[in-house]
Formats: sequence, structure tokens, C-alpha cells
Amino acid sequence: MLTKTIPMIRTTAKIIVVTAITISCVLYVNACSKEKKYTTINMHWEPMEEVNAKLPDEVRVFYGNNLTIPLRAWYVRVEEVPGEISAHVVVADDADRRETLSGFAQRLNACVVINGGYFLMHKNPTNHVGLIQVDHRIVEPASPSIIRWGKRYFTARGAIGFYDDGSVDIAWVTSRHDSLFEWTEPIPNSPLRPAKELDFSRAKHWPVKDALHAGPVLLTAGEINVTTDEEVFFGSSIPDVHPRTAAGYTADGQLILLVVDGRQTASRGVYLEELAVMMRDLGCVEAINLDGGGSSALVVNGTLLNRPAGSTTQREVMTALAIYCDR
Repeated sequence: MLTKTIPMIRTTAKIIVVTAITISCVLYVNACSKEKKYTTINMHWEPMEEVNAKLPDEVRVFYGNNLTIPLRAWYVRVEEVPGEISAHVVVADDADRRETLSGFAQRLNACVVINGGYFLMHKNPTNHVGLIQVDHRIVEPASPSIIRWGKRYFTARGAIGFYDDGSVDIAWVTSRHDSLFEWTEPIPNSPLRPAKELDFSRAKHWPVKDALHAGPVLLTAGEINVTTDEEVFFGSSIPDVHPRTAAGYTADGQLILLVVDGRQTASRGVYLEELAVMMRDLGCVEAINLDGGGSSALVVNGTLLNRPAGSTTQREVMTALAIYCDR
């Protein structure tokens, strides 16, 4: 009986060894095939004259590329003029709570629209992942904690907000009852080391009119500060190379909206750190990553400028940032 089982044991051992080698090889290939991460990105930017001719002088659109990486990108520079040009968080009003950016633009008569925050694509009607506030009213509260790898992480994720006077801000934010609170530093989470609680004694009231959760934050005080771990985006695909959308503002208060194409031959997409480099190079002092992938899109005067994930088809999204040009 023993002599009959020995070959089986040896065969099983061989299978285990071969399997282990195969897994090691797959992991090695995956590690080696990971895209190079660039710390310098030389974009060749040009104004889109035909597009800009139909916009107020305070709203300018630029197209850029980098043939080495390669990348194709568009950005909008907006100088807000109270009562004439303003930025807003907008929410879909369809039954499934989703709408294309062209639909937003037509319904709201907005001259510029980019996609906003994360949402649950498998739900109908969909739900937003995190905070939405419109005209001082909380539409969706912030999520105070996230379960990741079997642990609960308390977090205040990055958000973009617009004040009544039109100025913009980016902060680590959560909601409590009917109010918003911001932290000047991110909650100190790290993989498998969650923060014990949200310490509201270190937070202050964030009196913005409109607000939208996304994240992570990319820039703080003009320096690259990608808070992926603190905002508990580790263990997800968000830190990888993707088409991207970002928003930020310059030292003189101009709003910058950036869309980077990806998942196509002409444009591979970018890492979060590369997105931060691009926003810094555009003069931003603070910036935040918005929803990306197939959601990343830019519509100006009703026309889709980019190719979301290589297609001309627009994904329906739940939220967007809209620029109203009332002139």
C-alpha cells in the first residue's frame, strides 16, 4: 500500500513545484511589464483657436501631446467673473441618475462640462461614492469609513468645493449632520494601519456652496502630494495607468480642468503621480483627481473634444463640473 502511494506523492509534489514556478513567473512578468512612471512630462500645448473663438476671453481651451509616452490631453483655463462665468457641481436628473456630458451641457446650457466623482455603475439608479453638495444642500453625504482588506478605515477623502464668490478650494473633507468639515492634513491611514477615528477637533467648518468628493488629492501648496494611502485608494485599480480627469486652481485663482486620454495607441493614460506633474506644470497650487477611465471626457460648446478610452461614445455619469458662460 505504501509503495503505491509514493509515486502519487511525488507527482503531487511536482505539480505543486510547477504551479509555484508558474505563479512566480506570472508575478515576475506582471512586475516587469508595469509601465514606466515619468517624473518629467514635456507636453506641447497649443490653444484651440476655433474652439476659443466661440468662448469668452476668460475661458480658454488648449490641446497638448507628448509623442514619447505617448499622451493626448486637453485643458481648460477658467477665470471666474461673478455673475457672468461660474463653475458648479451638477447632478444627473434622469431616472437612473446618469447622463452624458453632452446631455448635461444641453440641459444646463453650460459652455464647458467635465465628468465628476465616482459612482456605482452596477446600480440602477446609481449611487455616488462620497459627498455631493449643490447650492448648500447635501445631496449625498460623505462616507465616514471604508472597509478594505477586512479592516475599517476612517477617512476624509479629497473634495473640490466652490464658494459663493466663485473661488475654488480643495481639501480633505467629510460631512457631519448638515455641515461639511475639512482637515488641513489627510487622515493618517496606511495599508493595514487604519486611523482609529476621525478627530473633529482638528477639523474646521468648510463653508462652500458646491462640493464633490473624488480623490486622491494630487497637489498641496504647489507641491506634489498624492495621498493615495491616506484616502484608502490602495488595494484598488485607481493608482494604475488610466485615462484621467483632474481639477485644480492656480495661485491667482484660475480654475484648471484637465482630461488625459488613455487605453489607446495614441495615448496610454497616466499614473496619479504623472497627473500631479501635469497639473503642477499647468501652474496649479492645489489639484485633485476626479473619476477616470471610460468616464473621462470633456465637452465644450456641446462638442466632445477627447476620445474616452479610445471611443467617441460618452459614458453616462452621475456628476459633473459645469462652467456657465452667461455672456
